Formats: sequence, C-alpha cells, structure tokens
Amino acid sequence: MTGLRIVVVEDNAQISVPLAELLAALGHEVCATATTEVEAVAAAARHGPDLMIVDAHLQAGSGISAMETVLRLTAMPHFFITGGARRIFPSNATVLLKPFGKVSLMATLASVMGQSAALASGKIKAEPHPVASFINRA
Repeated sequence: MTGLRIVVVEDNAQISVPLAELLAALGHEVCATATTEVEAVAAAARHGPDLMIVDAHLQAGSGISAMETVLRLTAMPHFFITGGARRIFPSNATVLLKPFGKVSLMATLASVMGQSAALASGKIKAEPHPVASFINRA
C-alpha cells in the first residue's frame, strides 16, 4: 500500500517531522500538517486526504474533537496517536501508542485502510460499539 495522501495532526515538531519523513519514505504524501483542532478540520476540508493521523492531545483544542467534526462532514479513515490516557478515545477508535516504530506504523496504516476499504465495499458493516484497538509499541 503506497501513495496515500495523508494529513498529520500533531503539535510537537519532534514527532510530526520524523513521522512525515517516515511516511514519505514509505511512499506516501503528507499533503498537510496541522497543529491545532481548527487547522485539522480546515486541512481535512481543503485537502480531502485519504487518511488522517491525529494526536489526541493538542495544545489548542483536541484531536478527538477535530475528528468528530470531520466525521460529521465526511467519512475519513483515521487513527489516533498518543502517549497519554487511553480511556479518552471513542469506543471504535484505532490508537497507535507513542513511541512507535516503522513496523507498528505500517501495521496500523494497513489495518485502518483495510477496514475502510471493506466498509466501502460492503464486505463488513460498521459495528455500533466495537472495542477500541490499541497497537502496541514496536
């Protein structure tokens, strides 16, 4: 799986810059980065990405609230990244724990995009309250 257009929502440049570089090395394009809730929603609307990678905790707003707003407007494959509390996420959220490596990132990308494709094709149906999946560090 290569060639995804991705928006990265992360307010820490020490994380967003290496993440963008890793995504580019994997063949993806980071079409925008956002550091606030407002910027995240605007980037989703402006760029129409294939995927969003969203930090849950932002200095200005919440990545979770940003995704709630985006999802009211359009279906958007996404996953959260966090080094913080796990209990704050929606029950159906996919969460990649910081710090993470290339293998965990690739597995999460494949999982989220596979679920998105299966939902779009009707092969699986969205569950009303699926259990959150946490990808451990690797």
